[in-house]
Amino acid sequence: MTQNELGPDALEWLGTRYKTILSTAASGGAISVTDSVSPLHSGPPRHIHHDADETFVVLTGHCLFWLEGETFTCGPGETAFIPRGKEHTFRIIGDGPSRHLIILNPGGFEGFFAEMAERACRIPEDMEDVVATGKRYHLDFTGPPLDGEG
Repeated sequence: MTQNELGPDALEWLGTRYKTILSTAASGGAISVTDSVSPLHSGPPRHIHHDADETFVVLTGHCLFWLEGETFTCGPGETAFIPRGKEHTFRIIGDGPSRHLIILNPGGFEGFFAEMAERACRIPEDMEDVVATGKRYHLDFTGPPLDGEG
């Protein structure tokens, strides 16, 4: 599995590739589904989605999740559910990238990935812009990414 397998229309931001496979518009606002391939050791800063529940379906690789102080790992065929309003993050662990589906209910968050990819925002260099854009998508950043140990 390579990151290019998502096809030429996939977006890339910070080494992660994103392809929306069910848009908010197509679901009447109910849900969005994004197919994502994240490189080893990658993961976002801690954050909260105030208006959406988030579900990760791990297809390949392994993800270490941090949810309000608790950590757990998901591998292929496993799912993590993050209720709206809960502080969380994740980090890709193991020996290679992880492909996973990111499902948000209700939909709408896929626009954040598109904006970040279009502007090629970097973390931490462009964090002010990342934070401002996140707020438009009901997302607050609350802390650093996970380190190598979680």
